[in-house]
Amino acid sequence: MTTEKKTKRVSRRNALLIAMAGTAAAAVPMPAIAQSKPPIKWRLVSSFPKNLIGLWAAADTFIKRVSEATDNQFQIQYFAPGEITPPLQTLDATQNGTVECTHTGAYYYIGKDPAFAFATNVPFGLNARQQDAWMFEGGGNDVLKPLFDQFNVVHFAFGNTGAQMGGFFRKMINTTADLNGLKLRIGGLGGQLLQKLGVVPQQLAAGDVYSALERGTIDAAEFTSPMDDEKLGLGKVAKFYYYPGFWDYGPLTNLFINKQKWEELPASYKAVVSAASAEASRAMLMKYDSANTAAMRRLMSQGVELKPFSREVLESSFKASQDLYTELSGKSAHFKRIYDNWSKYRSEAHLWFSVNETPMDSFMQSVLRG
Repeated sequence: MTTEKKTKRVSRRNALLIAMAGTAAAAVPMPAIAQSKPPIKWRLVSSFPKNLIGLWAAADTFIKRVSEATDNQFQIQYFAPGEITPPLQTLDATQNGTVECTHTGAYYYIGKDPAFAFATNVPFGLNARQQDAWMFEGGGNDVLKPLFDQFNVVHFAFGNTGAQMGGFFRKMINTTADLNGLKLRIGGLGGQLLQKLGVVPQQLAAGDVYSALERGTIDAAEFTSPMDDEKLGLGKVAKFYYYPGFWDYGPLTNLFINKQKWEELPASYKAVVSAASAEASRAMLMKYDSANTAAMRRLMSQGVELKPFSREVLESSFKASQDLYTELSGKSAHFKRIYDNWSKYRSEAHLWFSVNETPMDSFMQSVLRG
């Protein structure tokens, strides 16, 4: 057989193999890569309005990354507070499947179980870095899971504001006695703690805080930090701006996903959600850390007076917090189980920071102030 004939026979055989492969491919289902990216549309209801850009940064980053990582196949639509459900009822809507997920603060739901507070922040607890470390390395996610399973949700850390302020007050707070009868907008266990010192806690959504303070329905209000507090206009209706917000030392916000909806996701989408939520957390803290100083200066230029809580107020509040945790441990099995893990971690975390981090921070702050 000539070389030319051999070449033609090989070419015909290759063409036949290619045709057979094409026929076989047409007979099988859609390729696995396409099957792994089904079109999915979710709704995210938020407890926080878009104008609070630090909080919005987490939701915005998350939604964009999920879409980009799935070639726009997995789309999540943001809904502002009140558009689908009231801002402090978004967990309920997620739990019962009305929506797929929510961006909220877990400690808004301590009425369901006080242990929800640990997923956001507990008074005299952990700073932002310590809170993340407890969640991911100290067993926090593991001890929280049974609580969230009970309420039919899956949880992801979703951004930290960093240490918050103590809030705007119409009058000066010099002693513990000055707290008696004070109507203070405050969420989470901080309200229950301060109630022991005579405060009348009020839980209000962000959009209701200014009007309540302006009308005198409340005497004081804490929300987050200068960047958000300036946006809310709180310095226009209350003069004294107190620190530190010892009840919100390093508060996380939270992404809750309906458990059934989560389990329906392809594994690749679950990985995307996990990675995107981690980036969202980073985006929020960077936003606050970069913007708070300028916002603080603007507030002070408008006549706001910066005031520290006295040692008496801090020590009385710390004692009240320990009494509160003992009480709640007796009422909630979830609280006691999580508290046992958390309190041990808190001691170790602050011990390490006291050795190196805090002294270095203190030195740098003193020399830079002059």
